[in-house]
Amino acid sequence: MSDMKKSISSYSHNFIPSEGIKLQKELRGEVILKWDGRKIKRVAGIDVHFPFKKTALAAIAVFSYPELELIDSCSRTQHCNIPYIPGLLSFREIPPILNAWENLRTKPDLILCDGQGIAHPRGFGLASHLGLELNIPTIGCAKSHLFGKCDDPPLLKGQKSPIYSTGGKKIGYVLRTRDNIKPLYISPGHLIDIETSVKIVLSCTTRYKISEPLRTAHKLASGLA
Repeated sequence: MSDMKKSISSYSHNFIPSEGIKLQKELRGEVILKWDGRKIKRVAGIDVHFPFKKTALAAIAVFSYPELELIDSCSRTQHCNIPYIPGLLSFREIPPILNAWENLRTKPDLILCDGQGIAHPRGFGLASHLGLELNIPTIGCAKSHLFGKCDDPPLLKGQKSPIYSTGGKKIGYVLRTRDNIKPLYISPGHLIDIETSVKIVLSCTTRYKISEPLRTAHKLASGLA
């Protein structure tokens, strides 16, 4: 078991926010924001819901790429003591995600997360944390703005506007995935760059605002599938 898994496991039982922030700051330097051009044949969407106050239900849906056909899925419930704390979502959601991941038969080549990547106050959101944990390319696909300066893009699908850190560094894009619909906040998590993140998200998005892998994961996690 890795040191990171030990940390996640211990925090899931006795979470101290200041220690979580400290770990984020320590690990953010390990994030790789480069794309190596690897072949992507399977893309997964991951989502976590909380049907009860201290019960998490994590779901993973694996799709063929670029065909976007569902080839595998898994959902698992797990007890969770950690409350929702903005900026510390990964400590709440990664333990149940790992539970589902261990029971997934077909592993993906890339993961889309319902959360932030580096567009995060400490540059280390859920997608970055999970990417490091699993050593796999991850992309943050958040439905709401958490951090950074940005403007809304034009109203047509595929239009985007940059998200900048307080220091003026580009950390992601506000991306319109459907005409005249509220945009998503896309940022790389790990082992991928900003531009490739946007291209992959758009290629996984068909008729709806949310990409097909994340839509299916959402339905599984919320009991709608």
